[in-house]
Amino acid sequence: MDVFARLVMRMAYWVKHPPSRTQLYIAAAVIVLAAAIMSIEWLGYWPEWMKVERLPRQTKLG
Repeated sequence: MDVFARLVMRMAYWVKHPPSRTQLYIAAAVIVLAAAIMSIEWLGYWPEWMKVERLPRQTKLG
């Protein structure tokens, strides 16, 4: 199924069956946490030891 169609179906379900206040608080907290992590990384304050380094591709033997 298309991602956009799935999103529209989820939004329609939420309109008919709204989530509880606790679920809204949890969703808001997750969005705020993700935005904070992204902004810290974008500003360059993310520690070097937490960054992922790309490993070289391994060649197939045989």
